[in-house]
Amino acid sequence: MTRYSVIIPTLNEADQITTCIQAVRQLDPDIEVIVADGGSRDQTPALAQASGARVVAAPRGRGVQLNAGAAVASGDIFVFLHADTRLPAQAFTLLTHIFADPHVQIAKFRLSFDDNNCLLALVARFMWFDSLLTSYGDQCMVIRRELFTALGGFPDWPLFEDVELFRRARAVTPIYVVPAQVVTSARRFRTNGIVRQLLHDFWLWWQYLIGVSPHVIARQYR
Repeated sequence: MTRYSVIIPTLNEADQITTCIQAVRQLDPDIEVIVADGGSRDQTPALAQASGARVVAAPRGRGVQLNAGAAVASGDIFVFLHADTRLPAQAFTLLTHIFADPHVQIAKFRLSFDDNNCLLALVARFMWFDSLLTSYGDQCMVIRRELFTALGGFPDWPLFEDVELFRRARAVTPIYVVPAQVVTSARRFRTNGIVRQLLHDFWLWWQYLIGVSPHVIARQYR
């Protein structure tokens, strides 16, 4: 029987974490949920624990946090889920069917946003395909433990750790795209403006592509 470990990196996600964990539990109450917290100053760890998740403290930085969560996970397949992303209702049924094929080593879901804006819908649709530009943690990375270990886990980066692990995986195996959509919060776009945020994100990605340190890029992200 396939065992999943859902690993959620958090930093001050008190407004999201309870709903996130409950949403996973509604899909499968027996799923292992691990929250890897990077030093939240709000009630995120307490709320996560109260919701039934195992909480792991880690240095701040998504790559470090995700690796810390994976280090204590017991599942055969890791599901790396952001606190503001919701899985589709049939997520684990689909994953069990897909990963029954031993050739499938890593997957991501299609992307959608919790906003009806036409531009965001177009951007999300563009990211249904796999490439260096279109595969991110927002789409929920799902990966076999063996491949995750063989690739050395996530780099200890505060940003683009997801893009880098997808890149490493893509060099040895195809990235399977699950035919179902996760729903990710568009809160950054609503706060900063959709076009402005898209241009900012592309600028950050371009810097990553030409070799700027993710630690330097992360300061601009924040």
